Amino acid sequence: MDFRLTDDQKALKAGMRELLAGRFDRDALRASVERGTLDRGLWRELGAAGFFALRLPEREGGVGLGLPEAVLVFEEAGRALLPGPLVATHRAAGTVEGAAEGEVVVASVDGGLVEWLDESDAVLGDAAGAVPVRSVDPLTPLHRVPGPAGGTASGVEGLLTAAEQVGSAARTTEAAVSYARAREQFGQPIGGFQAVKHLCARMLVRTEVARAAVYAAAVTGDPVEMAGAKLLADEAAVDCARDCLQVHGGMGFTWESDVHLHLKRAWVRSRRGPSKAQAEEAEAAAL
Repeated sequence: MDFRLTDDQKALKAGMRELLAGRFDRDALRASVERGTLDRGLWRELGAAGFFALRLPEREGGVGLGLPEAVLVFEEAGRALLPGPLVATHRAAGTVEGAAEGEVVVASVDGGLVEWLDESDAVLGDAAGAVPVRSVDPLTPLHRVPGPAGGTASGVEGLLTAAEQVGSAARTTEAAVSYARAREQFGQPIGGFQAVKHLCARMLVRTEVARAAVYAAAVTGDPVEMAGAKLLADEAAVDCARDCLQVHGGMGFTWESDVHLHLKRAWVRSRRGPSKAQAEEAEAAAL
């Protein structure tokens, strides 16, 4: 099976990266952290670019592309740390009026938690009695729904979250390599030290393995492969962010560094369905 991207897919990925680079650069990211609210203008721009309606059939006003293409744009969103209930609003396109166009923000109940509830215009699932809880990620406010931890997420939503995780893992890998090349110690770049080389190499391997799994699951649509991809992507995002912190040393732990934001978001995304235990059970049952 050939997993190389087509020219159209490469253009789609590049176009989304260009849009986010121009509209959600580091200054905008930091402004979002300080503001703590969603940029509705950016949300509508994403809608106009077809982000939410990507998999909606053309006869219904959508772009008419498939899951592989959705994975590519969600990977770019994860790389940029784009905030908001992106997966839920994407899922709601075609069923909740205004979701496809980015005119409304749609949240969902997933694992007993709801992201961005106060900013949302609609919620998928029963969020009655939801209470705010402290979130480790300043860009993902959370509410907890009372009762057993349930949710409305499917394998597709889990795979889109996995794509976000892959984007984050790739970004922290790039950040670690860039810092290792620039930071000098004992008269040479720290990237010349074997321990740092090994850290960066492991980050790259984790990222590429997770990316391959996510791309493959997007092509096959197999629920077990989606669960496995989510496991690998969660591990890659969290572990790559941790290793990136290690490469940065004390600087990585400062508020001014963006590394901690990737780690915190990776932790929050890993709580979305399927959970680690659910994914492992699905893999074990298939074996």
